Amino acid sequence: PANRFPEAEAALAFALGSYVFDRYRADHGKPRPRLVVADTPQIAEARRIAAAAALAKDLVNTPANDMGPRQIETVAQEIAEAHDATLNVVVGEALLDENYPAVHAVGRAAAPHRAPRMIELSWTGPGTGAHAPKVALVDKGVVFDTGGLDLKPSSAMRNMKKDMGGAAHALALARLVMQAGLPVRLTVLVPAVENAVSGDAMRPGDILATRKGLSVEVGNTDAEGRLILADALTRAAELAPDLTLDLATLTGAARVALGPEVVPFYTDDEALAGDLAAASLATHDPLWRLPLWKPYEEGLTGDIADLKNDPDGWVQAGSVAAALFLKRFAPTSGVWAHFDIFAWNSRARPGWPAGAEAQAIRAIFALLQRRYGGKA
Repeated sequence: PANRFPEAEAALAFALGSYVFDRYRADHGKPRPRLVVADTPQIAEARRIAAAAALAKDLVNTPANDMGPRQIETVAQEIAEAHDATLNVVVGEALLDENYPAVHAVGRAAAPHRAPRMIELSWTGPGTGAHAPKVALVDKGVVFDTGGLDLKPSSAMRNMKKDMGGAAHALALARLVMQAGLPVRLTVLVPAVENAVSGDAMRPGDILATRKGLSVEVGNTDAEGRLILADALTRAAELAPDLTLDLATLTGAARVALGPEVVPFYTDDEALAGDLAAASLATHDPLWRLPLWKPYEEGLTGDIADLKNDPDGWVQAGSVAAALFLKRFAPTSGVWAHFDIFAWNSRARPGWPAGAEAQAIRAIFALLQRRYGGKA
């Protein structure tokens, strides 16, 4: 990774810290300070990492009127075309035919041109054989979250354009993996929806079907991210991946636990947990493991369904409960980790402008490099 080389680490820090989102300003594209460095393989990698972070931030910063499900699909298509990957997209009512009922239920209230969709991007590393490891990235793509009929207050809704942060991070990370030529079989699964309010919106008390066959009682329409991830994780399980990572702006409880700058992650695999912790330290990309505390699973039992999407009040640990919900759908063929990201800087400080933030990308990429190798 770039941080093994001080000059590359300095260049990466400069690039990350000088990020600006000026798309909607009159002075868009004006000249800005540049750092001139020798062109080495390590600097080239630092440049790719910085570009991945910038892509994730650009997508999160873009307002929902310009970043709907179709626009996320377009970004995925551009990445697929640039790297000879395959893209499959299921849209609207076809989600029911293709057995993505939870994705459909969450996104069906949106306007027709913002119809929900399941985006599946597949890529095989150059020279990679049929026995190469399978890596699945599963990510939340809620382009705007009103909260549904359990409507958010205006203060909580203001920045909900960032609720597709998981999708933004997945696509940026996928492009980074492809550019590095890692010898893996990569699949990116992005359920892209808008949690809108209309006469067809899902209601509290509704019972939803899922791709796995488990029924889910909707206790709160604002806990929609775990519903779409349930279908996406089930699809990932069908591919029997060796490693599955999901990223999602899933709970406010994660911020209560660790604040906005530290990303909690969950896994039952000790080796993966150790590797992620080491990668976090090496890349200065803060991650912290929280427990998949099994006794809390009882709080997710539905009254008249297999599960409910909001835990009983006694559980309290909302981020842990959400991770336990996802675990019911996660692949068991290999190892799995869930990242409850924030994807946002609420305050500006040197090196971290206010607005979108890329989290966990650098650490995860370092982990993948360490496990699977690839060009520098």
